[in-house]
Amino acid sequence: MAHEQDCPVEWQAPAGAKCGNGLLESAGMLCEEAANFADKFLQERVMAYSAAKERRQSVGVKVGDKIQIGGGAPVVVQSMTNTDTADIEGTAQQVAALARAGSELVRITVDKEEAAKAVPHIRDRLDQMGVDTPLIGDFHYIGHTLLRDHPACAEALGKYRINPGNVGFREKQDRNFSMMIERAIEFNKPVRIGVNWGSLDQAMLARMMDENAKLPEPKDVRLVMHDTMVESGLQSAARAEELGGKGGLANRLESFADQADEVRGALVSTSEGQRSRSSS
Repeated sequence: MAHEQDCPVEWQAPAGAKCGNGLLESAGMLCEEAANFADKFLQERVMAYSAAKERRQSVGVKVGDKIQIGGGAPVVVQSMTNTDTADIEGTAQQVAALARAGSELVRITVDKEEAAKAVPHIRDRLDQMGVDTPLIGDFHYIGHTLLRDHPACAEALGKYRINPGNVGFREKQDRNFSMMIERAIEFNKPVRIGVNWGSLDQAMLARMMDENAKLPEPKDVRLVMHDTMVESGLQSAARAEELGGKGGLANRLESFADQADEVRGALVSTSEGQRSRSSS
C-alpha cells in the first residue's frame, strides 16, 4: 500500500489569519505555532499508525525527485489547496504555506482550461520561492482533454490523481481514462487511482446491486457498495497496468490490487461494527 496521508485538521490561528481544514486561507507566512502544531500532529498520526499495524512491503513510487511513497519509505503527508487554481499567486502562496507546515505533497484542482494554463506558472513561481514540493493534479471529468491540450501542465505536475467515476460514462469512460494514462506514460508521471463514495461508478454499482439481489442470501447494501469501491479501483489499476505494460507504468502506478482482501476486510469490519452499535 502506498501510504499517503491527507491532513484535514482544525487549528486555531492567531488574530489576522484564517485556517480551516488544514489550509491557510491567508497568503501570509505560517506562524511558529502553526508549524509546531503540524509537527506534533504528524508525529502522533505516524506513531498511531505504526502501533496499530505493521506495514506491508510494497513497491516504492517516486513523485518528483525526492519523495517516495511506499517501498518502506516514511508515511507521506499530502494536503490540498482551497484556492481557485487559476489564481497563480494565491495558489503558489498557499502551497508554500502548506509546505512550511510539513506537507510533502500538495494537490491542486485542475478542472478547467484556466486552471490547466496556470499550473506551469504556479510551478515556476514555487521554484522562484525555493519550494520544491510536488504538485498533484486532481482532475474532474475533462482531465483527458486538459492533459492533451496543455502539455506544459502535464509536464509541470508531479503526479496525476484519477478518480474512475470522474472520467466519463459508458463507452467514453475507457477512452478518456486511456488518454490520461497515455499522457502519464509520455511524461513519466506516477498515477494515483482514488475512489470515493461521491463519484462511484453508478453503472458498476447498479450491476453489482443486481447481481447481489439474485443471490440466495443477498449481502447488506452497504457491503455491496464497499465491494463496488474496491472493484472500481482494481479494474482501473488493471487497465492502467495493461496500457503501461511491464516495466512501464506498472512500476509507477499507485494501485491497491495486491491488498484487495485487506481493503474488503477493513470495510466489512467497519460495517459490522456500525451494525453492532446501532443494534445495542
